[in-house]
Amino acid sequence: MIEESGQGQLLEAVRFFPELILTRFLTGVLPQVSRELRRWEQRLTVYADWPLLQQALASLSRKRFHAQGGSFFALYNFSPRYSRKLVSLIVALQTISDYLDNLCDRGGVYDEAAFRCLHQAMTAALTRGPIRKRDYYRFYPLKNDGGYLDALVSECRECIGSLPAYPVVEQEILRLISLYNDLQVYKHLNPAVRGSRLKRWFREKAAPSNPPLHFWEYAAASGSTLAVFALCALAASAETSIEDAKKLVEVYFPWVCGLHILLDYWIDQEEDRREGDYNFVSCYPSPKAAVDRLHLFLQRSLQGAAGLPRSSFHRSVVRGLLAVYLSDPKVKLLGLQKEASSLIHAGGTEARLYYRLCLLLRRLEIL
Repeated sequence: MIEESGQGQLLEAVRFFPELILTRFLTGVLPQVSRELRRWEQRLTVYADWPLLQQALASLSRKRFHAQGGSFFALYNFSPRYSRKLVSLIVALQTISDYLDNLCDRGGVYDEAAFRCLHQAMTAALTRGPIRKRDYYRFYPLKNDGGYLDALVSECRECIGSLPAYPVVEQEILRLISLYNDLQVYKHLNPAVRGSRLKRWFREKAAPSNPPLHFWEYAAASGSTLAVFALCALAASAETSIEDAKKLVEVYFPWVCGLHILLDYWIDQEEDRREGDYNFVSCYPSPKAAVDRLHLFLQRSLQGAAGLPRSSFHRSVVRGLLAVYLSDPKVKLLGLQKEASSLIHAGGTEARLYYRLCLLLRRLEIL
């Protein structure tokens, strides 16, 4: 709960934002996200294998901002009915993503078959109709999660069934999830082989782009769930067409999705070095080259968002990414304040306002 003084600061901050959507996000969506995360925490059982339980709890507590940020898409259509359903879907899907990422990162496992089998849960969660019952832990050394992953998958499937245009966007969603699953498999392989496997995958999958992408940039874009959330938001409108879905994906993948994950890796460089995790930003030849490419991804994201229906919403998503990641205390610890300031400035006045709001949300321990 937010203390009374905190509520006052929050309401005062919101007063500077002309759009009602932000007030709805802070006062309606974020509280629901908190309730959903608590519900999933309560769903965990002491009868599960302790390492699985530990990783599930860690993903819920340390990565909650992923579900918070993703749930902004629940407000795309201004429909309270679908907004609540989208929050449930986004929280459940992001919880699967974060939990499986922890299992691959922290399980001491480098088994491609195990990673591939675990991530079948992501595909199952977003597939309509009957699906074959799968043992997602078949090749993983631990098996018993107390039914946690199955429950998350069932929640997602129930939610997508309520979205009127989900059949229209499903093909694009499953294509993106296939790339996401590939990325999660290859980036968690043994350090001796993961780079070469990612390069080969890039050559096989990536379509030519202008400007050209580096293999790690394509991998970064594949690792974001934002385009999937945006498509789910589109699916809440019965008028959505296949063309609408394709146009949105052209903007989000690779540009908005790439910006999302590159910012994440940019502020995690020291942490990833310490943990021995693969960091895509470390692939750039110099820190300056990394910042220059972040500016390019930001520019292309804002330009693309300007051409979409409800362009102000999508531009807010882009600027919100800057605010969330660049307000993180890691920026100061890494000495990246100057570079972060240049990115915030490039995002415009709205990005600067969002940045100040995120600083406040962090002080209030909401974010």
